[in-house]
Amino acid sequence: MFRPLLFALDPERAHDATFASLDAAARLGLAQLAAQRVAPSPVEVMGIRFPNRVGLAAGLDKDAAHLAGLATLGFGFIEVGTVTPRPQPGNPRPRMWRLPAADALINRLGFNNGGVAALVANVERAGYGGVLGINIGKNFDTPNERAADDYVACLAAVYPHAHYVTVNISSPNTKGLRDLQSDAALDALLATLAAARERLEQQHGKRVPLLVKIAPDLEAEGIRRIAQSLVAHGVDGAIATNTTIARDAVAGLPHAGEAGGLSGRPLFEPSNRVVRALAAALEGALPIIGVGGILSGDDARAKVDAGATLVQVYTGLIYRGPQLVVDCAEALQQFKTG
Repeated sequence: MFRPLLFALDPERAHDATFASLDAAARLGLAQLAAQRVAPSPVEVMGIRFPNRVGLAAGLDKDAAHLAGLATLGFGFIEVGTVTPRPQPGNPRPRMWRLPAADALINRLGFNNGGVAALVANVERAGYGGVLGINIGKNFDTPNERAADDYVACLAAVYPHAHYVTVNISSPNTKGLRDLQSDAALDALLATLAAARERLEQQHGKRVPLLVKIAPDLEAEGIRRIAQSLVAHGVDGAIATNTTIARDAVAGLPHAGEAGGLSGRPLFEPSNRVVRALAAALEGALPIIGVGGILSGDDARAKVDAGATLVQVYTGLIYRGPQLVVDCAEALQQFKTG
């Protein structure tokens, strides 16, 4: 009902208006009353019991400021972030565009967030009881040679509060970030993070799974090498994929030429390709969270059929609304025994 009104607004203003309404409804208890119930379909992955296989992808709630409202939508897990050690405004506006004819978005937000201390304070204040993933990145002005310092700082700050932590090295909107997916850079980063995680495990008395989020624009050999590196360094899972820089699927549409990451329907097949290649390379060694272009329950099943264990939605939620969470969870109930 509200979508035409929201789509008349700039995408970021619509985002803010939607969350303001959801937060208010949650505070008043209205969101809880209106929410459709998602039947439990639990699965254990990485030692975590997920109520269902459908999660919210990072990027929608960068600062973990809206957990109470999001908790009413039926997600099996919520991933917040990407968060950086220091606050940063992100790239100049405008920096987000809808492509309705393709059920797609282009964004070049650039890790706009209030910093890791603000995110942690929000998580503590929310008292969210569900499965929480926290996605971490580096500040835009931190050179890649020192990127590990930023990731370690974020990991240490969020470790007590996260069920799992995702290392984002695949956003196209921070200059040079994807270079961290290359062989030597990835090995060095993961070795540093593995050592930091061991220290944090001893300090906190718990082992928090570590995941890596990769790009959809990788070639088969690059995917194979990343899979080898993930296993070698004791990473617990992978998220495939982030947004794409390709534009073939939206060529000629308004705003298609804007720089940034493309998400939504055009990402569905590219992300499935990476999920399949990654699953083949991993040979069951690690679970995969599949994300990209899910707009229906059938799409969620296709991600699992491609090799994902869990799925995440983001752009589909904007185009289909909260019903998408229910539809995907129901479609994946057949896989509940995992």
